Amino acid sequence: MISVSYLEHVEKKIEIPESLLKGKRNLTQEEITFLENNRNTAENWQNVYVSAEEGAFDSRLISETRFEGFVILGKLKLGKLKYHDLELYITVRRSFLRNVVTGDDCVIENVAYLENYRLGDRVILFNIQEMSCTKHSKFGNGIIKQGEKDSNRTWIGICNENDGRAVLPFESMIPADAFIWSRKRDDSELQKRFVELTDSGFSKKLDTYGIIENDVVIKNTILIKDTKVGSFCYIKGAFKIKNVTILSNENEQSQIGEGVELVNGIIGAGCRVFYQAVAVRFVLGRNCQLKYGARLINSVLGDNSTVSCCELLNNLIFPFHEQHHNSSFLIATTVMGQSNIAAGATVGSNHNSRSPDGEIIAGRGFWPGLCSNFKHNSRFVSFVLAVKGCYNHELDIQYPFSLISAGETAESPIHIIPAWWFMYDMFAIIRNKYKFAKRDKRYTKVQNIEFDPFAPDTMQEVLKAVSKIIDLTAEKLPQLDARLVKDSHTAEEMRQAAKDFLHTSDNRKFCLFDGISQKKFGAVIYKPLDAYRSYRQVLKYYAARTIMDFCRKKDDSSSVKDIAEKIKEIPLYTEWQNAGGQIIPSEKIEALFIKIKEKTINTWDEVHSYYNEIQEHYIEYSARYALYILELLYSCRIEEFSKEIFCDIKNDVCNMADHMYSASFESREKDFTDYFRCMPYSSKEEMTAVLGSLKNNDFLKELKTDTDRFKKDIKSFFEV
Repeated sequence: MISVSYLEHVEKKIEIPESLLKGKRNLTQEEITFLENNRNTAENWQNVYVSAEEGAFDSRLISETRFEGFVILGKLKLGKLKYHDLELYITVRRSFLRNVVTGDDCVIENVAYLENYRLGDRVILFNIQEMSCTKHSKFGNGIIKQGEKDSNRTWIGICNENDGRAVLPFESMIPADAFIWSRKRDDSELQKRFVELTDSGFSKKLDTYGIIENDVVIKNTILIKDTKVGSFCYIKGAFKIKNVTILSNENEQSQIGEGVELVNGIIGAGCRVFYQAVAVRFVLGRNCQLKYGARLINSVLGDNSTVSCCELLNNLIFPFHEQHHNSSFLIATTVMGQSNIAAGATVGSNHNSRSPDGEIIAGRGFWPGLCSNFKHNSRFVSFVLAVKGCYNHELDIQYPFSLISAGETAESPIHIIPAWWFMYDMFAIIRNKYKFAKRDKRYTKVQNIEFDPFAPDTMQEVLKAVSKIIDLTAEKLPQLDARLVKDSHTAEEMRQAAKDFLHTSDNRKFCLFDGISQKKFGAVIYKPLDAYRSYRQVLKYYAARTIMDFCRKKDDSSSVKDIAEKIKEIPLYTEWQNAGGQIIPSEKIEALFIKIKEKTINTWDEVHSYYNEIQEHYIEYSARYALYILELLYSCRIEEFSKEIFCDIKNDVCNMADHMYSASFESREKDFTDYFRCMPYSSKEEMTAVLGSLKNNDFLKELKTDTDRFKKDIKSFFEV
């Protein structure tokens, strides 16, 4: 209901902070007369201040404007501001201003209602219906002000639709923060401390004003309320922006475009939000794109991600996420980055209970195929490619770099080819490291991101997959080779017999059955022998490369045995977590929780410093883990490695490097030689004009150079 109150006309002097009046003065009577003649009105001209600098205020540049409360203007001199094709005179024209402070050389034209804002220098506000800020504004941060109830906080219900993992947004939030907050929900003390960390960075006073920083352009926009806009931001044709922080700077300029609606959230620096996109209760990382009618609700989207057309509800998504298609949606998930959701994919399409309380967790590199759908709860390790299909039952895919496909019927086992990427599309998996590094356009890199598919998080998954293949082979060993079973009685002996079989057998036609990969009907594991050997090759390659990289980065020319002694002095961490894109030892995350609860860490900035401190030692921790893997593979300590073992490592790793290049080349070569790929082109020359040539592929040329250098270094490093 609209209320009416009648006021007497009283020209009262308003108390204005002294800091705002430095270098300012009241209007002269002559200026007031001129302003009134130019159809300007004021509640009290004594509350209007202008620049005291000689010649810095030209009253002729203000017309048809109403001033209420206090208005403090910066330099206003005859001139123009130009941004792209928009060129306007510096002016205050046909507008309403209440409690407004402007910087120098601003344009305020056709702003029907502007209240409680402070503008920087060279700001353009053109054709805006309403732009206001309340005293209790939070700019999208999940805080409360003086006298407000805790229920007034804005939570983001990530990972789960029932808000059981909800987090409070804040201006400096990165995916790692959202991830650690969304875990440990049973630790009430820790959860309380996360709220305190968030509150610590903000004032509770009811004295908030809207902020528009330098060199901002806002035009043809309907509503901006309780919003903070960073410098060099460009907003055009937006429908509604309410309770939002838009981070932007000269090196990372954010843009908000036509028909956009943003409510209760944070926009990261360098973002682009266009064409009827809608975001409600959200955090958008740095260098993200949200466009073409995309709906982002109750979600945190990591840096360098692009979302268009589709719908995302209740998600925590790590950096480098791609989702482009109108018929795809993502609901109640934790997706750990470097992911691609295909058209028609419904990830989170149904539940297995009477309430929406399910979750899907996918490691990095998750790639569901066209029109695929999955049932809560499901879990996928890293770099799983799902073939188009309807997966009717819950999944727990524990084989990294695998291909999965649905069974022939709803009551059939699913099919899994572990290590599929290494066997059939090496080009794609090896290119990831190069591709994501080149696509990282962030100027300021707060969230640490691991680009390489071969890292501690994926290698720990490979180790578990190798162990699982051994266990499943041991179960089937009586059918595969009865001779190996004859002298094996204990579980450990059976396991060793299975390993011997996998190392020596040429039987590539057998399959295994894994009962846990799909609820009720399990999974058939195809090509387990090839997968086992590919996994071991990758483990050996990763371990040797990581140890050599450690030596190179430390500028240490020691022999491999000497450097191994130094590496053994580094703490060993065998459990790792992908925290927002950064790979962190699990023990370090637990240590962070303790520091937060003990109040030795009291702000999110200190948490970020902790992440960076771990990142500084990442190469060391990785090297120690790599050495641990080598010792596992050869079942002895490195001090006991013979010259033959080192020679075996050297040869195997060089062969693996050659295989990575040749398999990558062959994978890409198919695109230029396959009959159906060539079919649309009338000649080879036309195909080259359209696609380019294989010999000029920049990635393959770079990979060839890197491979030759790597082999040379490995041969030298493992020479004993």
